[in-house]
Amino acid sequence: MAGIINTNVIIQVGLIVKNVEKTKKKWAEFFGVPVPPTVDAGEYKVTKTKYKGKPAPKATCKMAFFEAGPNMQMELIQPNKEKSTWRDFLDKHGEGIHHIAFKAEGMDKVLSVCEGAGLKCIQRGKYGDASGEYAYLDSKKDLKCIIEFLESYNR
Repeated sequence: MAGIINTNVIIQVGLIVKNVEKTKKKWAEFFGVPVPPTVDAGEYKVTKTKYKGKPAPKATCKMAFFEAGPNMQMELIQPNKEKSTWRDFLDKHGEGIHHIAFKAEGMDKVLSVCEGAGLKCIQRGKYGDASGEYAYLDSKKDLKCIIEFLESYNR
């Protein structure tokens, strides 16, 4: 039986945090690994972030990534004060698991299929280095969490 997204392989879990510097040190200690660098989401001229279908040039965040297996990543996200799915989550729920992510190939098609199944895209943009793109879907009613799709471009 084919599912809506044709995969069940989770590639990332994202957590919203108030202080990425403090939290990444605690996770590094917990895992027994080096503390990863903090990166920003990138400039709007590259990311073209859209929040609820509208341009969101000031919505950004700080991030840190942990490789948690050969094909699994944990992302820590510290949002700025601007409206975004990250800020909404922090304001409503506090710190915690924000999303689970799946690999996408052909983001427009994936989103079309998901939206046809009743999932709404709430935020979308390109990676800060323009090597791919992400999309968050509001799937809380049925799946009890936000779903993210990540598409890395072959270069």
